Amino acid sequence: MKKNIVKEKSLDFAVRIVKLHQYVASDKKEFIMSKQLLRSGTSVGAMIREAEHAESKADFIHKLAIAQKEANETLYWLELLKKTGYLENTEYDSINNDAEEIIKLLTKIIITSKEGTKS
Repeated sequence: MKKNIVKEKSLDFAVRIVKLHQYVASDKKEFIMSKQLLRSGTSVGAMIREAEHAESKADFIHKLAIAQKEANETLYWLELLKKTGYLENTEYDSINNDAEEIIKLLTKIIITSKEGTKS
C-alpha cells in the first residue's frame, strides 16, 4: 500500500499542535489564541481524512482546499502567538515550517487534481 505523506504529516502536525496548546495554556496561561490554534491546527488532518472518502473529484478538491485554508489560519495563530511573546522564535520556526510544508503538499495535490479533471 502506498504511503500517504500528507496524511501522515498532518497527523504528526496535529499531535504537535495539541502539545503546543497544552504548553501555552498551562505554562503561559493563554487560553483564547491557543484554543483557536488547536481548532485550526487539528482540523487540517481531519479534512484530509474526510477527503479520502470524498463523493467526487470536486468534493475531494473542496475538502483539501478547506484543509489548506485551515493550515493557513494556523500560520496566523502561530505568528500571533510569537509576536505577542507566547512563543519563542525556535518554537515558532519549527512548527511553522511543518505547517508551510503541509500547505505546499496540499497545493500541489489540489493543482494536480484540478488538472486531472480538465482532461
